[in-house]
Amino acid sequence: MAIRNIRVMGDEILGKKCKEVKEMTEKNRELIQDMLDTMYDADGVGLAAPQVGILKRIAVVDVTEDRSQPIVLINPVIVEQKGEQRGSEGCLSVPDKVGIVVRPDKVKVKAFDINMKPITIKGEELLARALVHEIEHLDGHLYVEKVEGRLYDIEEFQEEV
Repeated sequence: MAIRNIRVMGDEILGKKCKEVKEMTEKNRELIQDMLDTMYDADGVGLAAPQVGILKRIAVVDVTEDRSQPIVLINPVIVEQKGEQRGSEGCLSVPDKVGIVVRPDKVKVKAFDINMKPITIKGEELLARALVHEIEHLDGHLYVEKVEGRLYDIEEFQEEV
């Protein structure tokens, strides 16, 4: 389909709450495909609609190394979270930066798939982190709000680790 421009920190759309999706339209299907294409092109593990300038509660995630298991989330809600993980996190909307963020180690998310069928996704470790990160985008939040300490340049962070 198409690679869309990724909005970066400072763009006011990233601070807005997204609207629920009521039905699957051809326009929404195109958006989802474009989001997947954009995420893969940017080498990300997740992307939320506001990151491409659309205020809809849609996110895509794929944490697999071979990029073979995309997850489409429409109107996602975290219904359960357990444990805690502390680790480095970045974001396509905060390019070349990384910070330490505490997230749940396990989450359960209810959402709708691309066909508006209810789904439940259980995620651990990186998938849990990605799910929470993307869902927070839908409520107008960036991970930088939760960073412990300071935000690092990626090169600087890699040297310290």
